[in-house]
Amino acid sequence: MRRDHPLRRIRGIVNEALATLEQDLAALYSPMGRPSIPPEKLLRAMLLQAFYSIRSERLLMERLEYDLLFRWFVGIGVDDAAWDHSVFSKNRDRLLEGDIAAKFLSAVLAQPKVKRLLSMDHFSVDGTLIEAWASMKSVKPKDGSGEPPAEGGGRNAKANFHGHKRSNDTHASTTDPDARLYRKGKGKEAKLCFMGHGLMENRHGLLVDACLTLADGHAERVAALHMIEPRAERPQAITLGADKAYDAEDVVNELRSMRVTPHVAQNTSGRSSAIDGRTTRLAAMPSASASRKRIEEAFGWIKVVAGQHKTRFRGRDRVGWAFTFAAAAYNLVRLPKLMAETG
Repeated sequence: MRRDHPLRRIRGIVNEALATLEQDLAALYSPMGRPSIPPEKLLRAMLLQAFYSIRSERLLMERLEYDLLFRWFVGIGVDDAAWDHSVFSKNRDRLLEGDIAAKFLSAVLAQPKVKRLLSMDHFSVDGTLIEAWASMKSVKPKDGSGEPPAEGGGRNAKANFHGHKRSNDTHASTTDPDARLYRKGKGKEAKLCFMGHGLMENRHGLLVDACLTLADGHAERVAALHMIEPRAERPQAITLGADKAYDAEDVVNELRSMRVTPHVAQNTSGRSSAIDGRTTRLAAMPSASASRKRIEEAFGWIKVVAGQHKTRFRGRDRVGWAFTFAAAAYNLVRLPKLMAETG
């Protein structure tokens, strides 16, 4: 492998982050019983899965069998056998219980060489839809009545939903009860979704926080306040850029009470905006609008490259873990070039 390969610097950052999580990872495994696969190696393998768009653990283990680059990054010997793909399913719940994805994201950002790249004053927030691993045919009435008649036989029979109204109040997916029917806009079809949220610092466009919620009309605003609140405890005022979906009086007032200047795009379509002249007259508003668009680049990478457009997991906790871990992987992909540019 060439000396300037990005994975060299990424592996150094990952190793430092995992070293700070040593106690957290050790607490997840019992000292009794047979030795297990070190969780550090599992996490490195999952990072490669995100970096190289490998769609399943089975294919990841197949790649690990013959790819020396993968073996070096994960930390297994040339003659060592690759693991069975089922080890990820068995260990994912342990990593979930320890909230390792969020801790790993924080550990990467806390390193001095990374921390100096971050802006502590200017942030942007946005949300994106993550399609659930569940079919629309799995949406059934909660009371068990009024199901549309099936057409044809077999385990995947056709179902005619024409004329049947479905909503989250009356229906739920039997495959993933946490998934919610959500329509992205007028004229769009409703899909079973979750909603992922990201908080980005505006200097270099790195994600400093990520979370996942149920998909509903208020989720973006609630998540934005939750993610920005810890950063509003600084004595200096900070700014938060957001799109028109966040132009609501309760959100704007809450941000101002936290001494956060809301650089929120005005939504004047048929209603009055909660953003007044105190914000629109600021010279920083145009640059805040341009920075806000960069968060879409992060979501694009997470969904297309890291495979989170349609999740492979079920349940809000598992889907949220994968989304947050993909956010950490996005930062790691960006860091080698940023660190080289800034010396």
